[in-house]
Amino acid sequence: MNISGYGSLVAASLVLLFGRLLVERIAFLKALTIPEPVAGGLVVALLMLLMQQLTGFTIKFDTSLQTPLMLAFFATIGLSANLASLKAGGSLMLKFLLVVLGLLLMQNLIGIGMATLLGLDRHLGLLAGSMTLSGGHGTGAAWSQVFTEQFGIQGATELAMACATFGLVLGGVIGGPVAKFLLTKVRAPGAQHNQDQVPSNFEEPQATRLITVNSFIESLALIALSLAGGELLAAAIAGTAVELPTFVCVLFCGVLLRNVLAGLRLHQVFDREVSVLGNVSLALFLAMALMSLRLWELADLALPILLILAVQTLGMAAYAIVVTFRVMGGNYDAVVLAAGHCGFGLGATPTAIANMQAVTHRFGPSHLAFIVVPMVGAFFIDIANALVIKLFMALPIY
Repeated sequence: MNISGYGSLVAASLVLLFGRLLVERIAFLKALTIPEPVAGGLVVALLMLLMQQLTGFTIKFDTSLQTPLMLAFFATIGLSANLASLKAGGSLMLKFLLVVLGLLLMQNLIGIGMATLLGLDRHLGLLAGSMTLSGGHGTGAAWSQVFTEQFGIQGATELAMACATFGLVLGGVIGGPVAKFLLTKVRAPGAQHNQDQVPSNFEEPQATRLITVNSFIESLALIALSLAGGELLAAAIAGTAVELPTFVCVLFCGVLLRNVLAGLRLHQVFDREVSVLGNVSLALFLAMALMSLRLWELADLALPILLILAVQTLGMAAYAIVVTFRVMGGNYDAVVLAAGHCGFGLGATPTAIANMQAVTHRFGPSHLAFIVVPMVGAFFIDIANALVIKLFMALPIY
């Protein structure tokens, strides 16, 4: 059965409401701070897997809105990034970027090491490394074509998409448990933490925000401009040495638009409207991505690849606990950063934001984490990952 775009949007909304109900009613989901879109989306995906296995009947959602929702989310991250906030997190952002760089190296070492141990082509180790886990679907799709054309790896694209999907799921699942474990080492500050600072747009998604029709339309127009500008920029640099994914270009255009308008005193972005639109886009994107998972296709992954991905998941959790938490200060902010790192270290930046929201909603805000993670996870990581992948591709073993 095919569900139309409108029907898929309705289904995604219901998945979010269902996920909220699950987290509120099931104690262990709440205790592990599992994000609502992840809880609802995974249950629906599991139910669809059960239906497919028992009856052979499948439901296919129209996910044409998924990419626009993701791009709109990244546009709002860019529009939220004023130079003052970026300057405030400057040194910590650099430190976190170095931590992220360490994970990229570790993921590729695990991938190559496991592939060698299991007797697989070492290229498959890279494919199940930072390329698809920290890189996500976009980076995986781009590099898989190179693997097929230059190295004759058949089915590389399908394998890359499956690995990236696996990471998206696990990134949303392990963030909460990692945070819960780390919270035993620090004191949760509660709602009074950071009360002397202005919260970021994504830090308090449940907060009531007063908006007006005119300002809402202005914010919507800025998002649309960011989307249009990002697509033009991505097309202009496609095939060049500085090629970047469209969502990175959209985010960059959002940053540029906000700060140029503010610098020229032409317009001040209304953060509350941008926050509403960004959080709605984030929630719907995650719900749509997870509810449309065809888990039976993940079962087609060869057992050796599944073993590599299982080790990568354990490695991500261990790295967040041992390295990210300690290097970033060993405090409550470091706990939130570690949960976010699990989200985009295995999945994507939207998953990281959802992980952090689930933690801060229960244990108190962390302004620093919501400044650092979106910019590093959405912008700098793709540049760093491309350099790391090219470094490994240049090794004599290839």
